[in-house]
Amino acid sequence: MSGRTLVLTGGVGGAKLVLGLQQVVEPSSITAIVNTGDDFRHLGLWVSPDIDTLLYTLSGQANAAQGWGREGETWAFMEALRRLGGEDWFALGDGDLALHVLRSARLATGDTLTTITADFASAWGIGARILPMSDQPVSTHLDTDEGDLAFQTYFVEKRCLPVVRRIDFQGAAAARPGPDVISTILAEDVRAILIAPSNPYLSIDPILAVPGIRDALHSARAPVVVVSPVVGGNAVKGPTAKLMRELGSAVSPEAVLAHYGDVVDAMLVDERDAVLDLGVPYDVCDTLMHTLADRARVARAALALADRLQ
Repeated sequence: MSGRTLVLTGGVGGAKLVLGLQQVVEPSSITAIVNTGDDFRHLGLWVSPDIDTLLYTLSGQANAAQGWGREGETWAFMEALRRLGGEDWFALGDGDLALHVLRSARLATGDTLTTITADFASAWGIGARILPMSDQPVSTHLDTDEGDLAFQTYFVEKRCLPVVRRIDFQGAAAARPGPDVISTILAEDVRAILIAPSNPYLSIDPILAVPGIRDALHSARAPVVVVSPVVGGNAVKGPTAKLMRELGSAVSPEAVLAHYGDVVDAMLVDERDAVLDLGVPYDVCDTLMHTLADRARVARAALALADRLQ
């Protein structure tokens, strides 16, 4: 079946799915709506980690072993920064720094994050369309046993160790969906809307918190299929399972589905999770994405499930 594919995505796991989609459909038919709740200003520069992870992944520049950053990165800037006593808890590689410097300079002149991201993607020959969820700042904050922590402080500096009680998306209520976000969701030629196996609480919830996006998903003609981030009763990486437990949830596909509520029409479940009845259509496959072939397999399975609902 032809048509556009839309993906709501966060960082590494979501980027793997989008890369898999590029192997099975025309890249120009893919649109990724990307979480910007992780964005923050560091050393005076505006950093967009999830957008940059997708840019690096789709342009073939991602550090595969590390899971973030650029392949072949150098660290002269960080070494010089440390010698001067600067903050070094958030690593900025020399190549990575170019994006943050240019993005910050353009934002200061009035360019939008959407325009800047599109220009970066074009410069690197990326065929898929990458849309920030909003051009207005939204900041993920976590209420923890160590107080209120901005996302990067919790995730990078504190290594996800504090116990989380609640998550807030500061600025979301006043934010607007990025240009073309709503029209893309509602477009009649969309074949499938996929929710990537990104962290539901930290990567997808910020997108859904922007007014208008959740309602658009409810109204979309295309089916919404979530790829479960749970594998064998746990998370592949990151704090997903830890967060679910701390917030009083089981770590299961059922719990993920309940968290998203009636936004989701169907779910792709990992073969290691025994599921009897989700209450929505679902298919089962191996959802681990170690290789490019794995990523294509998961993308193909998610699309097949969406096609079955048409």
